[in-house]
Amino acid sequence: MDEEPELRLLFHRLNNQLGIILSHSELLEAKATDDINRARAAQIVSSTLEAMGTAKEIRRLAVTSAEPQ
Repeated sequence: MDEEPELRLLFHRLNNQLGIILSHSELLEAKATDDINRARAAQIVSSTLEAMGTAKEIRRLAVTSAEPQ
């Protein structure tokens, strides 16, 4: 898995930012006092996990397309 340093840095930054969103939304979900706010926080958790998966897939495709044929 050989990728450009700039691309690696961008994915690292993106994953860090998504990790912060994930941890804060999990905290909000755990501390929510009502079902509505708990559901909203759970949606953020779910969407963030999906975004992390999408970023991982984009990274995989970017590396695959950059490999010599």
